[in-house]
Amino acid sequence: MLTPSTRIRLQTIIERIARSEPVSLKERIYVQKFADRDPSVWGWLKKAQRAQQEGGEKTGLDRFLADMNLGEIGPRGAFDPKNDDLGDWFSGAPSWLRRS
Repeated sequence: MLTPSTRIRLQTIIERIARSEPVSLKERIYVQKFADRDPSVWGWLKKAQRAQQEGGEKTGLDRFLADMNLGEIGPRGAFDPKNDDLGDWFSGAPSWLRRS
Protein backbone atom coordinates (compact mmCIF):
# COMPACT_ATOMS: atom_id res chain seq x y z
CA MET A 1 0.00 0.00 0.00
CA LEU A 2 1.33 3.38 -0.99
CA THR A 3 1.20 6.34 1.34
CA PRO A 4 -0.43 9.46 -0.12
CA SER A 5 2.90 11.31 -0.26
CA THR A 6 4.62 8.38 -2.02
CA ARG A 7 1.76 8.07 -4.54
CA ILE A 8 1.90 11.79 -5.31
CA ARG A 9 5.69 11.69 -5.75
CA LEU A 10 5.47 8.65 -8.04
CA GLN A 11 2.68 10.16 -10.14
CA THR A 12 4.57 13.44 -10.49
CA ILE A 13 7.64 11.63 -11.82
CA ILE A 14 5.53 9.40 -14.08
CA GLU A 15 3.69 12.42 -15.51
CA ARG A 16 7.06 13.96 -16.40
CA ILE A 17 8.03 10.71 -18.15
CA ALA A 18 4.79 10.83 -20.18
CA ARG A 19 5.51 14.43 -21.24
CA SER A 20 9.14 13.56 -22.16
CA GLU A 21 10.46 15.96 -19.56
CA PRO A 22 13.81 15.36 -17.83
CA VAL A 23 13.77 12.67 -15.14
CA SER A 24 16.91 11.86 -13.16
CA LEU A 25 18.34 8.37 -12.89
CA LYS A 26 17.62 8.44 -9.16
CA GLU A 27 13.94 9.19 -9.88
CA ARG A 28 13.73 6.44 -12.52
CA ILE A 29 15.19 3.92 -10.08
CA TYR A 30 12.73 5.09 -7.41
CA VAL A 31 9.75 4.59 -9.75
CA GLN A 32 11.04 1.23 -11.03
CA LYS A 33 11.45 -0.04 -7.45
CA PHE A 34 7.73 0.49 -6.86
CA ALA A 35 6.71 -0.68 -10.35
CA ASP A 36 8.44 -4.02 -9.73
CA ARG A 37 6.30 -4.57 -6.61
CA ASP A 38 3.01 -2.81 -7.26
CA PRO A 39 0.75 -3.57 -10.25
CA SER A 40 -0.84 -0.09 -10.11
CA VAL A 41 2.50 1.70 -10.35
CA TRP A 42 3.58 -0.69 -13.12
CA GLY A 43 0.40 0.21 -15.05
CA TRP A 44 0.95 3.95 -14.55
CA LEU A 45 4.52 3.62 -15.78
CA LYS A 46 3.58 1.58 -18.86
CA LYS A 47 0.84 4.06 -19.75
CA ALA A 48 3.34 6.94 -19.40
CA GLN A 49 5.88 5.13 -21.56
CA ARG A 50 3.19 4.55 -24.19
CA ALA A 51 2.27 8.26 -24.15
CA GLN A 52 5.93 9.22 -24.39
CA GLN A 53 6.65 6.93 -27.36
CA GLU A 54 3.43 7.39 -29.30
CA GLY A 55 2.72 11.03 -28.45
CA GLY A 56 -0.26 12.93 -29.80
CA GLU A 57 -3.95 12.54 -29.14
CA LYS A 58 -5.52 9.17 -30.01
CA THR A 59 -8.94 8.50 -31.47
CA GLY A 60 -11.13 5.46 -31.90
CA LEU A 61 -9.64 2.05 -31.17
CA ASP A 62 -6.16 3.51 -30.61
CA ARG A 63 -7.52 5.71 -27.82
CA PHE A 64 -9.42 2.78 -26.30
CA LEU A 65 -6.27 0.62 -26.28
CA ALA A 66 -4.20 3.47 -24.82
CA ASP A 67 -6.81 4.14 -22.11
CA MET A 68 -6.98 0.44 -21.28
CA ASN A 69 -3.17 0.24 -21.39
CA LEU A 70 -3.43 -2.61 -23.91
CA GLY A 71 -1.44 -3.42 -26.99
CA GLU A 72 2.26 -3.23 -27.58
CA ILE A 73 4.49 -0.30 -26.75
CA GLY A 74 6.72 0.56 -29.67
CA PRO A 75 7.78 -1.68 -32.53
CA ARG A 76 9.53 -4.31 -30.38
CA GLY A 77 6.67 -4.78 -27.92
CA ALA A 78 4.62 -7.24 -29.95
CA PHE A 79 4.80 -10.95 -29.20
CA ASP A 80 5.56 -13.04 -32.28
CA PRO A 81 4.49 -16.65 -31.55
CA LYS A 82 6.55 -17.98 -34.49
CA ASN A 83 9.83 -16.51 -33.25
CA ASP A 84 9.40 -15.67 -29.57
CA ASP A 85 9.23 -17.84 -26.47
CA LEU A 86 6.50 -16.62 -24.12
CA GLY A 87 8.73 -17.10 -21.06
CA ASP A 88 11.53 -15.04 -22.61
CA TRP A 89 9.05 -12.36 -23.66
CA PHE A 90 7.95 -11.93 -20.02
CA SER A 91 11.52 -12.06 -18.66
CA GLY A 92 11.64 -8.28 -18.28
CA ALA A 93 8.31 -8.13 -16.48
CA PRO A 94 7.94 -7.44 -12.76
CA SER A 95 8.16 -10.49 -10.50
CA TRP A 96 4.41 -10.46 -9.79
CA LEU A 97 3.73 -10.84 -13.53
CA ARG A 98 6.30 -13.46 -14.49
CA ARG A 99 5.24 -17.06 -14.82
CA SER A 100 6.50 -19.46 -12.20
